[in-house]
Amino acid sequence: MCAEEGPLPGEGGEFDEKIIKSFMRGFGKTMILWMISKEKIHGYEIMRRLERFYSFKGMHCKNIKPPGPSVIYPVLHDLERKGLIEGSWEMHGEKRVKYYEITPLGEKTIERIRQIMRDHVSKIWEDFWNDMFPAEREDET
Repeated sequence: MCAEEGPLPGEGGEFDEKIIKSFMRGFGKTMILWMISKEKIHGYEIMRRLERFYSFKGMHCKNIKPPGPSVIYPVLHDLERKGLIEGSWEMHGEKRVKYYEITPLGEKTIERIRQIMRDHVSKIWEDFWNDMFPAEREDET
C-alpha cells in the first residue's frame, strides 16, 4: 500500500504491486533506447527523467520505486553490447561522464518498434488507453 497516498479507490488500498511493477518496468529498455534516440544523454540524466515518470500521483509507493543505477547501468551496458547504442566519455565540468548515442542499428530497432506498434498494437493499445484513462480522452475533445 502507498504510504503517502493512503488506500487506492475501490479496494481499500489492496492491489497487486507485482503487476504494477511489471507494467512500469515493461517498457524500460525501449523507453531508454527511445530517450537516447532523441539526444545524446548520460545515465544520470536518464535516471532523473525516469524519476519524473515514476513520480506521478499514486506511484510513490514504498515498493514501487524508480529504477536506480543498479538497474539503469546494466540496461545501458546491454544495449551497448548489442550495438544499439554507443557510449563515449566526455568531461562534464570536472567529472568524466559517459554519454550515450543511438547507433544505426538502434535507429532501425526503434523504427521497427514504431512499425509494430502502428501496424499490430495500435488498436489494442487505443482500447486499453481509452478504458484505463477515459476522462483524459474526454478532456481532449
